[in-house]
Amino acid sequence: MSNPRNGDTKPPCLPRNGLVKIPTQPNGLGSASITKGTPAVKNRLCQPSSVPAILSPALAHRSDLPIPSLASPLSLATLASVSSPPGASLVGLNTSEGSEQPSPERLPGSPSERQLAVDEKILNRLFWYFSACEKCVLAQVCKAWRRVLYQPKFWVGLTPVLHTKELYNVLPGGEKEFVSLQGFAIRGFDGFCLVGVSDLDICEFIDNYPLSKKGVKSMSLKRSTITDAGLEVMLEQMQGVVRLELSGCNDFTEAGLWSSLNARITALSVSDCINVADDAIAAISQLLPNLTELNLQAYHVTDTALAYFTAKQGYTTHTLRLNSCWEITNHGVVNMVHSLPNLSVLSLSGCSKVTDDGVELVAENLRKLRSLDLSWCPRITDMALEYIACDLHKLEELVLDRCVRITDTGLSYLSTMSSLRSLYLRWCCQVQDFGLKHLLSMGSLRLLSLAGCPLLTTTGLSGLVQLQELEELELTNCPGATPELFKYFSQHLPCCMVIE
Repeated sequence: MSNPRNGDTKPPCLPRNGLVKIPTQPNGLGSASITKGTPAVKNRLCQPSSVPAILSPALAHRSDLPIPSLASPLSLATLASVSSPPGASLVGLNTSEGSEQPSPERLPGSPSERQLAVDEKILNRLFWYFSACEKCVLAQVCKAWRRVLYQPKFWVGLTPVLHTKELYNVLPGGEKEFVSLQGFAIRGFDGFCLVGVSDLDICEFIDNYPLSKKGVKSMSLKRSTITDAGLEVMLEQMQGVVRLELSGCNDFTEAGLWSSLNARITALSVSDCINVADDAIAAISQLLPNLTELNLQAYHVTDTALAYFTAKQGYTTHTLRLNSCWEITNHGVVNMVHSLPNLSVLSLSGCSKVTDDGVELVAENLRKLRSLDLSWCPRITDMALEYIACDLHKLEELVLDRCVRITDTGLSYLSTMSSLRSLYLRWCCQVQDFGLKHLLSMGSLRLLSLAGCPLLTTTGLSGLVQLQELEELELTNCPGATPELFKYFSQHLPCCMVIE
């Protein structure tokens, strides 16, 4: 990531999971990750940075100023007249507590240029054009830049990710001291993801983060050893939490949910927690009357659990994601559609026992659906797509990844859906060129994924240029996608991002 940029090299790219590292700040922060709040980022390619024309010509052509974007931390060190540590990169760049940040007077250039480089009006506009990773490095250039960058508006939608080892500093005597979180508070972060933490770590976090009691709205605990007692203390002390995620936490039980869940929680996500079964859903349905979103990945949840939802959730819950709930069958779908009639987002991804009859129940009863995910449902056939096309007239997103029984006939049904904007057909191994012809009449399509479809040829794919409103096309691992085809798309679909 630290190689200088040239004409053939793309700018540093965020990982596909949206995670970037925060360098250690002079205020004593340990290195941490920040994750984007927007899910679409994982499917996007990095685009070259663009900067508004607010700089003087003298500065615009200065090679020692990071005007277009950051190619490496070394360019920043040159700007600030300080040397970077050997091998420094955007990930893990450290500065010590006592490191001196350069003052504006030490910046290169004439006095007028130096004044322009710290003009807050210019910086407030300029810094919008940098990624979160770059902003972390820019904040180390000088106090003026850090003062501007530490405004909460530059960090909206980002969530710091703190691992256990990053929460403590080891003192000379071997004792461990909890790190200062003041820098996070200044930037106004209202959500955190803690990885690998224990009950004690959570208590330390609550005691040391100034906004923890009222200002934190979202908490995510991953691969942690939190127990029923720790969960109860956290939700009792952090009165502002309305969004809660528990992933890979195997030490709390259903009893802990009964004792700790609070009616203020509106969004709950539970995944890979081995002690979660039907009774956990009973606790959720009884204790969370204002629940708007539930994401659940639980291998032991059965059809019975979906009957626990009451009329309270029926009015408020608009998003339900049941991922890899292997025991859910069409009987569970019956319970769900009658309990939660106002759903607009539904995922049955990996619910391998759901068949076309289950999809028919969804289509007939959940007419408000705007997003439906049926990926990894091997029993779904073209008949299910006919039900969807006939009844779900508001549907905007349909995910059919790994639905291996979908054929060209099913795509002909979908071609009648005028509202569909996003269609995912990854690894649908029976889709052929003839099926693509049905999609050419879908002027509403903005995103189409055909990754891994083995029967599509270059000839069939080339016809997609008729979809002039297409904004994103994914052809990863598609044998028919050749270099010549990508060149053809660049000429005839100039506004479409083609993912190779």
